Amino acid sequence: MWGNKKPDAPQPGQPEPKNSISNQPSKPASAAREDKPAMSTDAMRPLGGTSDRGTARLGASLHVKGEISGNEDLLIDGSVEGLVQLDERKLTVGAAAKVTADIIAREVVVYGTVKGNLRAKDRIEIKKDGSVNGDLTTARIMIEDGAYFKGSIEIDKTEQKESSSSHAFSRSSTAPAPVTAAKTI
Repeated sequence: MWGNKKPDAPQPGQPEPKNSISNQPSKPASAAREDKPAMSTDAMRPLGGTSDRGTARLGASLHVKGEISGNEDLLIDGSVEGLVQLDERKLTVGAAAKVTADIIAREVVVYGTVKGNLRAKDRIEIKKDGSVNGDLTTARIMIEDGAYFKGSIEIDKTEQKESSSSHAFSRSSTAPAPVTAAKTI
């Protein structure tokens, strides 16, 4: 029993043994990847979609001087000096962040400190521990109790006009309409 040696060659009539445990994929790696679109590790979303792409992050130890522009949401935890331009995206200024820059974005949320002018197409939020020293231009504004703000606020209604153009009585020009008489509906 212990002295029997197994033959190295397969016995006639027996199938050739296959290695069932293997680190090698059954298909070549390139063929396996061709079947499925490239996926990110963030909740298994396709890499090509920009609308659901994850938020980029500038860490607390990073210091940037210059211009930041892009087409994805951004969370700043470090310090930035210059210009931040994310036209159709959201910028979040983290609680530890110190930003000395003009900001242009679709939406701006401030938990930290910002010195500079903010322009948002949709809205600006200043959270309770947030601090903004500069002028704000936006369609919607929210400043929580405890937040610090010094500057001016301009409510830009051009975005609201475009979104409410389906209403029957919306104005077609950007100039204010003259007041003639009160209408009853």
